[in-house]
Amino acid sequence: MSQRSPVDRQRIAGFLNQLGRQCRCAGRLYLVGGSSVVFENLRKLTLDIDLTFEVDPGSENRLVQAIRELKEELDVNVEQVSPGDFIPLPAGYRDRSEFVGRFGELDVFHFDLYSTALSKIERGSEQDFADVQMLLNANKIEWARLQGFFDEILPRMGEHSLRQDPVEFEQNFRALAAMRRDLPGSHGGGI
Repeated sequence: MSQRSPVDRQRIAGFLNQLGRQCRCAGRLYLVGGSSVVFENLRKLTLDIDLTFEVDPGSENRLVQAIRELKEELDVNVEQVSPGDFIPLPAGYRDRSEFVGRFGELDVFHFDLYSTALSKIERGSEQDFADVQMLLNANKIEWARLQGFFDEILPRMGEHSLRQDPVEFEQNFRALAAMRRDLPGSHGGGI
């Protein structure tokens, strides 16, 4: 990935507007990870625009080409990634994707924020944990539901990917739970 300037909400919105005008293909585009956190004004910047999409096979090439052109034109990093690259997705994830807006013929959503949070917990960086805390503090996700989805997917971690480590995933989740218990004013949230 090239070293380009981080993006803020305005640059993400500009990218989506231009993509909608330039692509002219119907489908669903999902903001993922830090892109959702920044778009929701929970933090100021992210290094790249993380996204995934669903379009008919006849339109996929046009969308990919438009994204490549806009990366250069707008000088932004764009990464095609999904929480499903890191974790087994919990049941109903698609239905929990929050609508952001329509850009041209593209319907844009936040990828299920519970799946996003779980994938950040799996990665386990300090910024990932901070993002999950921001989602919780902003009431975008609830701790009890997050824990329920964690319990659902933990038995499937590592079944289909050598990159997924169920032991490390559980350790990361427990570490985040301990951090939440230690927060001033926190009641533990059902941990």
